[in-house]
Amino acid sequence: MTFGLLLLIALLAAACSALRWCGAGKALYALAALLFLGIGCGYVPGWLLDPLQTAYDAKPAPAWAQRNAIVVLGGGTEKIGATGRIEPGAAAHARIAEAAALQRDCRAHSPHCKILLSGGDARQHGSPDAAVYRQALLALGLAGDDVLIEPYSTSTWQHARFASDVLQHFAPDRVVLVSSGVHLRRSQLYFAHFGIDALQARAGYLNAVKSPLPLAHNFMATDAALHEYIDMARYRARIATGELARPRPGEAASAAHSDAAGA
Repeated sequence: MTFGLLLLIALLAAACSALRWCGAGKALYALAALLFLGIGCGYVPGWLLDPLQTAYDAKPAPAWAQRNAIVVLGGGTEKIGATGRIEPGAAAHARIAEAAALQRDCRAHSPHCKILLSGGDARQHGSPDAAVYRQALLALGLAGDDVLIEPYSTSTWQHARFASDVLQHFAPDRVVLVSSGVHLRRSQLYFAHFGIDALQARAGYLNAVKSPLPLAHNFMATDAALHEYIDMARYRARIATGELARPRPGEAASAAHSDAAGA
């Protein structure tokens, strides 16, 4: 996404120069250079990431209730070339570990503590994210009865929609939502749309790296942040235009039939 934007600006600059619009061409070249350095050296991604994550800097200490659900959002899987084994992706390991820690804490206070793993096979590896994560949690010693799966969702919007259906059957008094820090704000927005009032627990934190030379990591971090902002803007635009019904606190919104609000 970021490199595409920089390429577009550079092409516009070249077109302006070819048309002898020298002032506009020079300004666009300067803009592309400034953006390249600002992003690559860590200033732009730092500015973008802070509003997404600072609310989740401190991890919560949940007040566990009689019935509790810990919802873990899918973070992808990886298929190992030599063996064909499917394993949790890089972003998923922190979510799995956080869910296991929360479940142990919950069990110390309540007999009803379920983990709901939400995630389908978005990358077509042959097994849903939720099923792969379940095996990882069982390997950590969790009881199978405590780990539920929702194996169909392939986007954050679908995570919220399909998980809300499962949660209606379990009827928890407390819901804790687990995802990466950069992803929690949008996840919270979507879950609230479907009437789920959840406490957010981050698993992982994405920082920009300040550097005198451009780093690929900072371009990746910028792309991740822009993806969140763009999808939240799309959601709000759909609410504003009436394409989606406005969410109503405490109950699932009537727009539950739409699947395309976010990726």
